[in-house]
Amino acid sequence: MSPPLTPPSDDSDIPGFWRSLGLPGLIDVHTHFMPDNVLRKVRAYFDRFAEAGLSWSARYRSDEPDRLALLRSFGVRRFTALLYPHRPGMAEWLNGWGAEFAARTPDALRTATFFAEPSAARYVEEALASGTRVFKAHVQVGGYDPRDPLLEPVWGLLAEAGVPVVVHCGSGPEPGGHTGPAIFSEVIVRHPRLVPIIAHMGMPEYGEFLSLAERFPQVRLDTTMAFTDFTEKVRPWPSSLTPRLADLGDRILLGTDFPNIPYAYAEQLAALVRLDLGDDWLRAVCHDNAARLFEVPPPAGTGA
Repeated sequence: MSPPLTPPSDDSDIPGFWRSLGLPGLIDVHTHFMPDNVLRKVRAYFDRFAEAGLSWSARYRSDEPDRLALLRSFGVRRFTALLYPHRPGMAEWLNGWGAEFAARTPDALRTATFFAEPSAARYVEEALASGTRVFKAHVQVGGYDPRDPLLEPVWGLLAEAGVPVVVHCGSGPEPGGHTGPAIFSEVIVRHPRLVPIIAHMGMPEYGEFLSLAERFPQVRLDTTMAFTDFTEKVRPWPSSLTPRLADLGDRILLGTDFPNIPYAYAEQLAALVRLDLGDDWLRAVCHDNAARLFEVPPPAGTGA
C-alpha cells in the first residue's frame, strides 16, 4: 500500500505533489491574464473588498512574464486567460487581446468572452472560427441576464461547437441581479449540448449546482477557491455534499483564480487532498478531466 499523499504546504512543493500522483503536470481552467489596465481595476476591486475581516487582496502581483514563469514553475501545462467585460462594446476588444496573448503563449488555451449586446453573435462566431478554445461568461460582473434574447444565438453557437464556457453564475462573493442556479439552468434546458464549467463550484449554492451537473452530463464545475481555508471561513463547503463529488469525479476540474487569490496557489491543491477522495479522483481533477475536455496531448516522449 502506498503512503498517504502529502498535501503541498507551499508553492515549492507543487511539482512534488503532481509527480507523486504520476501526472505530467497540472491543467488549470480558471486563471486570469488580462490587459494591464483591466487587471489593475480588478486588483483594485479586490484590494477594497473585505469579508468577515478577511482581505481579498491578490497575492501574486508581479508583471505578466513573471506570472507566466511562476505558473510554469508549478508545472501547469495548460491554463486559461479568463476575460470578462462589464459594459457593452468591451468584449470584442478583450477578445482581440486574448487572441494576441494566445499567439505568444502557446501553453495558454485561447480564451474569449461576450456581453449581452447586438454584436455578440457575430464576434463569438468569429472567435470560434479563429480557434478559441474556451469562453468566459461573468453574469455577476456583467450584470446581464444569461437568458437575454441577445445571447440566445451565442449559447447556440457554443453548444453547436462544443466549446466550453466558464460561467460565473453563483452568488458569491456578492449576489448579482441574475445570479443563482435557477436562472442559468434555464439556459441549459434550452441548450442541452452546451458545455458550461460552473466557476467556484457554484459558490455558495453548492448543492444546487451539483444537482444541475447530476441532471445534465455536459455540465462541469471548477474548484476555484472552494474548500480552501480562506473560503471555509466565509462560505463553508457542506461535508454532506462530499460523496457527490466522488460520483461526479469525471466532471470536476481544477481551477484556482490565479493570480487574483489572497493565499498561496498550493492551498487550493492542499484543500483538494483534504477532501480525502483518493488519488484517482485527484488525478482526474488536477489534470486528466481537463486534458480530455480540451484534447491536451501527453508530453512528448511519454509513450502515452
